[in-house]
Amino acid sequence: MTDRAVADRSVSFKRDLSEWRILLVAWRLLVLQGADPVVGAGMAEHSTYRAHPWRRVEHTLGSGRRLFYQDAESLAREVARLERAHKRIRGTAPDGRSYDARDAGTRAWVLLTLFECVVEMRRRGGDPYDAGQLEEAYAQFTEAVAAFGLPEGELPATAQDLPAYFARYARERLEFTDAGRYLLGDLLREAPRPRRLWFLGDAGWRVVRVVVARVIHDLTVADLPPAVRERFGLAATRRGAVLSFVLHRGAGALVRLLPDRLRYRSAEEERPPRRYRPDRDTRGPRLDRFFREVLDQTGDGSITVHDLRAMAHNVCWQLELDEAGEARVHGAFEGWWEQLRAAMDADGDGRVSREEFVAATLAGCDRDEAYLEQGLLPALRAVFTAADTDGSGFLEFDEYRVVFGGARVHPAELSHGFRQLDADGDGRITREEFLHGFTEFFTARAGSTSGTQLLGRA
Repeated sequence: MTDRAVADRSVSFKRDLSEWRILLVAWRLLVLQGADPVVGAGMAEHSTYRAHPWRRVEHTLGSGRRLFYQDAESLAREVARLERAHKRIRGTAPDGRSYDARDAGTRAWVLLTLFECVVEMRRRGGDPYDAGQLEEAYAQFTEAVAAFGLPEGELPATAQDLPAYFARYARERLEFTDAGRYLLGDLLREAPRPRRLWFLGDAGWRVVRVVVARVIHDLTVADLPPAVRERFGLAATRRGAVLSFVLHRGAGALVRLLPDRLRYRSAEEERPPRRYRPDRDTRGPRLDRFFREVLDQTGDGSITVHDLRAMAHNVCWQLELDEAGEARVHGAFEGWWEQLRAAMDADGDGRVSREEFVAATLAGCDRDEAYLEQGLLPALRAVFTAADTDGSGFLEFDEYRVVFGGARVHPAELSHGFRQLDADGDGRITREEFLHGFTEFFTARAGSTSGTQLLGRA
């Protein structure tokens, strides 16, 4: 047997997980995970997937890569980060059932869906694992997830047991949750433009989105395991079956021809920055934008305590804080929410609309110079302290980028925001510069003031 033939027979689950074609089963992965009632409840109460569905996909796949690509120390750090994040995802669902993201059965299901989706990606792509390869890939998978310390028996003993496990779990545990229905329905029709399609513009994306929604819906339904479709009362259409065959076989044939640097995911692509259009008085539009792009994490047009908790979670997630650090950040954001609720939630329903936020913030800043000190600034101090990982009292650009960078922020805009805060131009941001810049964003009437451009150039 030639060296090439031997190489083709080898198996690397982590390598398969990093192929670009994993995106074909990414939405399927979210639906399968969200069908667990514990995950569904957590998504409804704690997730930002409605406003940032593509970020949810990136976080899920990114966490998967970190679990299987790292050395033992890095793997332990990623598991610890997931533990800290999930311990806050608990509560009581609207139907009265309690949920906790640390439930062992749910955690096993979430992990196994990641493995199963890779297996399905290869099978549908025309290069399925044979029996030996499947067991080898499953051994690699179980070796990594052993770091979660799941009780014995939660994971099937062998890969051959997976079909029976999925059928049983679908029958006994899965539900067509509100999260699952939304993922397959309205979310696809409302989804914001992915950053890689920046060239379409908002108008172009609204047109393309109609086609994208239909393709993802039909493909996902066609690709779901039969037991899950049956449980949900869904039927794969002939159009969906043809679409699945063409996309998966086409992608499978293509990736086998590509060099590794193109076959596997690497650095994220960029989009050009937005053009700067100065305005004389931009407080209202700035606050409106801050509400939509920063505060309204769930994308439902209002903010609640869950939006502020999601913001705190995202800060903690990016920084990999210890338990004490996470507690400080969450405590500060809870305090910010209490200030927003007390000042803006006139009817006491626990929600603040965009109009209420803008009007009350403008009135509060005009009325009281210390208004921001009652909520926003303490939260920002906690963020600064957390981001200042070396305890120097300054934020270097690398530290700033960890918190304020991300899939939706172009590097040029990130650098621009850093320069706005770095008032003396010494290449680092002091706590005073940090707080002053955000104060200007909320209070400066002239759009030319440096702090007004922290979200990028309008």
